[in-house]
Amino acid sequence: MAALSTNDRLSIKRGLMRYTSRERETWSELTKDDIEAAVNATDDWADSNAASFNSALPATFRNNATNGQKSLLLAVVILMRYNPTLLRALVGELD
Repeated sequence: MAALSTNDRLSIKRGLMRYTSRERETWSELTKDDIEAAVNATDDWADSNAASFNSALPATFRNNATNGQKSLLLAVVILMRYNPTLLRALVGELD
């Protein structure tokens, strides 16, 4: 999967800023430019490491799941580690 467009990256930055503001979280001493650079670096990392992630998956899943399903899997595992409340809001109850 190709890296996100500049507009998509900016949308993520703005969305993160709105989310953290709504949740009353702070970015400490981070500026909007710092957040944008972090979004860009994360997207670049995801693009550079997609093959590594794919090869780490069990063969049956790797060979049968779509790129979208693999991406969703990675996203939900990371959200469960760091923000299960947000994951529940996205996928429903986690049994």
